[in-house]
Amino acid sequence: MMVDHLILGGGSAGCVLAARLSADPKRTVVLVEAGRNISADDIPDEIRSRYPGRAYLDTRNIWSHLTALMGYSRSNVSSRSSRRYEQARLLGGGSAINALMANRGAPADYDEWQALGAGGWSWDECLPYFLKIETDRDFDGPLHGQGGPLTIRRISDDRISPFVDRVMKTLDRRGYPIRADQNGIWEDGAFRGAIAVSDRGERLPTSLAYLTPDVRKRPNLRIITESFADRILFDGRRATGAVISGGTAETILANEVIVSAGAIHTPALLMRSGVGPAGELASAGIEVVAMRNGVGRNLMEHPSIAVAAYLPPHMRVRDPAEHHEQAIWRFSSGLEGAPAGDMHAAILSRSGWHSVGMRLGSLFFWVNKSYSRGSVRLSPSDPHGEPDVDFRMLSDERDLVRLKLALRMGAEALSDPHMNGHRGIVFPSSYSPRVARVAVPGRWNALQRSMLSGLLDLAGPFRAALVHSAITLGTTMEGLLNDDDALTEFVRRHVGGTWHPSGTCRMGHADDDAAVTSPTGRVHGVEGLRVCDASLMPSIPCANTNIPTIMIAERVADFILAGQ
Repeated sequence: MMVDHLILGGGSAGCVLAARLSADPKRTVVLVEAGRNISADDIPDEIRSRYPGRAYLDTRNIWSHLTALMGYSRSNVSSRSSRRYEQARLLGGGSAINALMANRGAPADYDEWQALGAGGWSWDECLPYFLKIETDRDFDGPLHGQGGPLTIRRISDDRISPFVDRVMKTLDRRGYPIRADQNGIWEDGAFRGAIAVSDRGERLPTSLAYLTPDVRKRPNLRIITESFADRILFDGRRATGAVISGGTAETILANEVIVSAGAIHTPALLMRSGVGPAGELASAGIEVVAMRNGVGRNLMEHPSIAVAAYLPPHMRVRDPAEHHEQAIWRFSSGLEGAPAGDMHAAILSRSGWHSVGMRLGSLFFWVNKSYSRGSVRLSPSDPHGEPDVDFRMLSDERDLVRLKLALRMGAEALSDPHMNGHRGIVFPSSYSPRVARVAVPGRWNALQRSMLSGLLDLAGPFRAALVHSAITLGTTMEGLLNDDDALTEFVRRHVGGTWHPSGTCRMGHADDDAAVTSPTGRVHGVEGLRVCDASLMPSIPCANTNIPTIMIAERVADFILAGQ
């Protein structure tokens, strides 16, 4: 079978590409996704929900065996062990299980891409595509779209959590003004978060927003799910198709292969197929088709840490199905060389799907413009299995300094007298492997959480002791704030990500050894092969990466349609 475009990966980007390219009836398109199908007729309730706390922990929706190394310590004092790293494995990808956030980042992010060799990706050139994506229900004007497939809105006064509302007002008093529009002018402050949900108040993954029933009926579009690309085929240096395994086992030939498998699995597929660092491929017994040393390098994330507080009953969410990341706090660290708005905190109305999570509000901080870089490599023991992922978070000291600052600022904000009576004990928090294990939906975990939540409510003057024994395992906020070495060790040990991997096949000039693709996504050194997903990002934007990834797919689709 010969097609015009073979898209390998049906995540946020792949669905966009399939919809846009198949709009030309003269082009034949095949989209291959490793996970299950998600359509308007069969979307599960936990994915449809505005609250994503169950969907992204369900092992049916993720690569359940994928792990990653997070932190980094030059002294090797902090232990380094792999943690499960949730990445979507279903049609729609991250847009089907993420936190719904629909923000773009700073204009300076995209001007930086252009400066790093991605010509044509400046803010002025990207903004029209951000507008093309959306229909903003709250704002109009030059920074907002009104005709796109994704409807964008902010939480209303009657739905906002009392905890989130109080935190925003506290931040306002502390010099971070409450501002209306997260996607407006780039400035510091507290904002109600822009989220992508339908007019019915339900999630809008790209598998629904772009792959509508009419699109799916196109005779020139074939969607294959529960199947994956084992390797890309080449005739010399020209990609000619791919070997598909899983539910569908066949060889599909194509005039162009587009890899949209995400920033972890895209470089792994390229390397398995012979495109990557020559030494690593040779050691894995893989014949080198094209040597590109940048494949799998430049791995980026937003390193994170959290501060939590016990919520008295009157501060808890009113609707368990409501979205939890209702507002954000953007601020500038003041670190020399760091851009404005280089820090971010999600103001969370709850800290989990379970009963304990309902009793805890959080400030979930991340470094919005991080400098640490990691890598994705093929596993020496099984090149066809999950790759070895090492984020090396905090390997750049600038990220460590700012994450420590964030924890201090979070503790100060939640301990502000204006929060008195509206929160209980304040304590450090993290998404540790232990927390991840008890967060997996299930009856036993629900029972355990129910017992602990009951104890938290009944503990009264003993609540702090219970929190420190059962949740923080002896670590106190006071102890961290009074001992900088202890604070450093805590952040190094407990740093996590935000599920925003990016940069592993970055755009740039052909003579740039670190670059993998041209600014149109074409892989350097071969023909008939492109990349289109968050792998292309030369630097990480100050944003949740889903909307920037969709923007990338819209642009790359236009490049393809224009023959570029």
